[in-house]
Amino acid sequence: MSWVALDVDYREASGVEHAMAAAVVFDAWSAPVAAHERVVRVDGVNPYVSGRFFERELPCLLAAIEAVKSKGIVVDGVVVDGYVWLGEARPGLGAHLWEALGQRVPIVGVAKTRFDGADSVQHEVTRGQSKRPLYVTSAGISAKTAADHVASMAGEHRVPTLLARVDRLCRDA
Repeated sequence: MSWVALDVDYREASGVEHAMAAAVVFDAWSAPVAAHERVVRVDGVNPYVSGRFFERELPCLLAAIEAVKSKGIVVDGVVVDGYVWLGEARPGLGAHLWEALGQRVPIVGVAKTRFDGADSVQHEVTRGQSKRPLYVTSAGISAKTAADHVASMAGEHRVPTLLARVDRLCRDA
């Protein structure tokens, strides 16, 4: 099974806003290195609107998934930087992605900050020497299973190696 971790970094050049969307493909949750990496530039991103972040980020995530698929990789699951659910039946970015993918591809959200109201849908994962947890939510896979997977990811630090890698890819692109 191929899982894809995604992240997006926003830029402005010559007054035109664009984003760099990165994808890191891995075949096992414990993998220390990516099986494949892709970075894609997305022009004409929507402006940030409070409470509507998914409208800005979702097209970027979909572009990164398409870039991975264009290499013949089947996407069996996706990890996003953020929440799938912000509370009971309150969709976050990951839930919007799950809908966009026809509810056929499991989505795991890994957030670094706690969101008030999400306590009933999130699982806390503490990694490495950090006392601060990661907050895991999911769609298409149980949140407990998703949290166990995140806990098993390679790396000695709070943020798993592959999630740090996808963050670095989009920032450095």
